[in-house]
Amino acid sequence: MSKKVLTTPITDMDLKDIKIGDIIYLSGTIVTCRDVAHRRLIEDKIPLPVDLRGKAIFHAGPIVRSHGNEKFEIISIGPTTSMRMEKFEKEFIEQTGVKLIVGKGGMGKNTEEGCKTHKALHLVFPAGNAVFAATKVEEIKEVHWKDLGMPESLWVCKVKEFGPLIVSIDTEGNNLYEKNKVEFNKRKEEQYELISKQVKFIK
Repeated sequence: MSKKVLTTPITDMDLKDIKIGDIIYLSGTIVTCRDVAHRRLIEDKIPLPVDLRGKAIFHAGPIVRSHGNEKFEIISIGPTTSMRMEKFEKEFIEQTGVKLIVGKGGMGKNTEEGCKTHKALHLVFPAGNAVFAATKVEEIKEVHWKDLGMPESLWVCKVKEFGPLIVSIDTEGNNLYEKNKVEFNKRKEEQYELISKQVKFIK
């Protein structure tokens, strides 16, 4: 199977055949954007200083080295828990036109609806690979909202084949984590029944 690479700007058509469980890679622009940036946009109605239409965001708080004169280098960039942004993500997708949301762990109904209505994906970057992820960042093009501190600033990164990224929510609103919960719970009940028969002599 050929390697699936998406390049920003990403269109609805680029995403139409991608399903949960697929693995993709990203080239182009990805912007770190987590808790406070979501709150500023949705709760405080402060527009983002970067255009995200057709681009990607990363729920991440990177470690960045400054070389002076607004030149920076990503040292480590690992995902943070996406569920913290769940309450904001549907509105965030609607207002920004972002196409890929990358993070850690699953997201819920709000994000499912946002991805289905506005044709976006949520993807999972494997945890524990923050230093490896940094090797896929070719440069930091710009940074915004530095008043929020290093982890919460908007770091606009140029990446090449950033990944692997596992699709957890697709453009139809299908959710890999929720699907797996059903299957895993089914297996759990089967094992409970099996084990109960084997230890029924215990009072």
